[in-house]
Amino acid sequence: MKFLDETKIFIKSGDGGSGCVSFRREKNIPFGGPDGGDGGRGGDVVLEGVEQFNTLIDFRYKQHLKAGRGRDGMGKNRSGPKGASITIKLPVGTQVFDEDKETLLVDITEMGQRVVIADGGDGGHGNTHFKSSTNQAPRRADPGYPGSERWLWLRLKLIADAGLVGLPNAGKSTLLGAVSRAHPKIGSYPFTTLHPNLGVVYARGSEFVVADIPGLIEGASEGAGLGTRFLGHVERCRVLVHLVDGTADDVAEAYRVIRHEVDAYGGGLSEKRELVVLTKSDSLSAEAIEEKQSQLAEACGADVGVISAVSGDGLPVLLDRLLATIKAEIAPDEVSEAYAP
Repeated sequence: MKFLDETKIFIKSGDGGSGCVSFRREKNIPFGGPDGGDGGRGGDVVLEGVEQFNTLIDFRYKQHLKAGRGRDGMGKNRSGPKGASITIKLPVGTQVFDEDKETLLVDITEMGQRVVIADGGDGGHGNTHFKSSTNQAPRRADPGYPGSERWLWLRLKLIADAGLVGLPNAGKSTLLGAVSRAHPKIGSYPFTTLHPNLGVVYARGSEFVVADIPGLIEGASEGAGLGTRFLGHVERCRVLVHLVDGTADDVAEAYRVIRHEVDAYGGGLSEKRELVVLTKSDSLSAEAIEEKQSQLAEACGADVGVISAVSGDGLPVLLDRLLATIKAEIAPDEVSEAYAP
């Protein structure tokens, strides 16, 4: 399934049905009076959050979504049936913006969350509604009120417990493939990953979701290399796992480049807990690992993990630390000492 995290759709709620002009005409009832029913209400457009989707690709091929029109009123005081409403199923994490692409209308953050984004038009009154003591045979009926229509922008921000960030070719996809059942594309060249991937990780009887986003470059916070869209996918993550390629010439500078973009992006990213990890230890000697780990620790001011996603070295320790950090973010006072890093 192709991944799409932003698209534009057109929605229209149903028009209301028209009222009916009718008079009761039955044998032995010469003055039956008006009996025109009201028109039915138009259908609504409803947004609903679901878990089985993690892409907006379906809306690329079906951009126009319209609810049903209310039926017209009928004689014998019969109101027209309501038009059929439509429910637009969106992945959890979808933000809905107005046509200006800036005004946030709805943020779908929970499974089953339902929001009426466009109300159907009211049905028009039939002539029964207008009868009075001075107007006993009204021939007036109102047309139905039109529904509302608008263009909307949908923007998906994946919801995960941990987000992997780093420069291109830092080993993010390799790590995701090693600790979960996800099968991201892996290559020895930059920008192998072109869209975010999700994987479920099982550790110590618990499970959590990890998001792998494409590699970031300098200027990502200003949109370079689609950086703003990629960073948006880790906005909702509880923890950031910052991967630094151990084979890089200057690991401290590699860390500072991404950290600057994370801080400059905003959206609360700079306040999130961060685990810094030196990757590709299988390609380094013990002396080089110690030297680069020390340089990286000095740059970030925290302990630095060392892993090799290919050989599996350091992965159990990293997963324990990650699980403990996630639990601390969920319930800081309830973290088990057994999981403390």
